[in-house]
Amino acid sequence: MIAIVKYNAGNVRSVQNALHRLGVDAVVTDDPKQLREAEKVIFPGVGEASTAMRYLKERGLDEVLKNLHQPFLGICLGLQLMCKHSEEGDTECLGIFNENVKRFPTSKLKVPHMGWNNCSELKGALFASIDSSDDFYFVHSYYAELGSQTTAQCDYILPFSAALQKDNFHAVQFHPEKSAEIGQQLIKNFLEL
Repeated sequence: MIAIVKYNAGNVRSVQNALHRLGVDAVVTDDPKQLREAEKVIFPGVGEASTAMRYLKERGLDEVLKNLHQPFLGICLGLQLMCKHSEEGDTECLGIFNENVKRFPTSKLKVPHMGWNNCSELKGALFASIDSSDDFYFVHSYYAELGSQTTAQCDYILPFSAALQKDNFHAVQFHPEKSAEIGQQLIKNFLEL
């Protein structure tokens, strides 16, 4: 069973649809038992960090998620909540990754970073059959800093972590479920971990 974490952060339907296109059904749940027993867990998200963390903490899901041992994939807000701290709402996050999340500085470029962009320095099984010329779809105003757990980076206003990995925990800032064939490839790679 593939579990999608339910925590009142949007975009669950498009993740379900992307899995469905690959012939995989998923359960959307905030039940700790189901999350622990799942073969793989996806932690999607479109929303605001402090509200999302409050929901997780109120249900004890912050501790459940940090202690999972199966392949785990965070998407967008999911990646940010897996970091140490977010400037959005001055939020203490899950601390799975060492990186901090910051708001993009004011620049000539628009914030949020919205649209297609490629990633460089690709590392790890998540990026099998994916090239640095391939584009992914991004929508975000906050970014995770570069660090030792960065497995892909993107450059928009400044270089940031487009993907992170530590042990069984993987996360991407872009939306693979909205990134056409290349996004499907990444989801397929995750399912094959």
